[in-house]
Amino acid sequence: MIRTNLSTRPFYNERAVHTWLLLAAMIVAVATVFNVTRIFRYSQSDTQLAGEASRDETRSGQLRQQAAQLRSTVDPKQIDFARTEARQANELIDRRTFSWTELFNKFETTMPDEVRITSVRPLIDKQRGIVVTITVVARGFDDIKTFMERLQATGAFKALGPVEEHYDESGLLLSSLEAIYVPEAGRPAGHQGATRR
Repeated sequence: MIRTNLSTRPFYNERAVHTWLLLAAMIVAVATVFNVTRIFRYSQSDTQLAGEASRDETRSGQLRQQAAQLRSTVDPKQIDFARTEARQANELIDRRTFSWTELFNKFETTMPDEVRITSVRPLIDKQRGIVVTITVVARGFDDIKTFMERLQATGAFKALGPVEEHYDESGLLLSSLEAIYVPEAGRPAGHQGATRR
């Protein structure tokens, strides 16, 4: 085996090595420039955010101070007065939703000839709405049952049922009926108001 170099000038692959080194140096330079620009941008952003946070804290302190001043100037009597006025206004609005005429028209169209109404008492219940107690007199339970079925068929009376029943001295059946009254069929009962006089 020949161990000597037969060429007049030995060939070393220097150009490829130089090319790879130059390429690696360019990659390092680009990465360095990218990192420096990012650091500069984040530094500016951090400074800007710190300034905004400081301004926000100052503004928050001012607003807390203004709120404390406003709270000290508010008169609790004025708040109670406004609350009372609002409650009264709501009650007046609620009263407009109940019509005696509409209620008695429903009674007139559904009442059998053998049944007579002796009293009607509406009551406002916050959970159930308008609860109407109707006291009727009839010859027997079948007449009252017919009246109840006709009332329920209107869609304006829910949960209709007798509360108390007894016969009077003349042998007539006296019955107290209770129902949730919905002035317009389909309107939620909980949103009804008080009676209008």
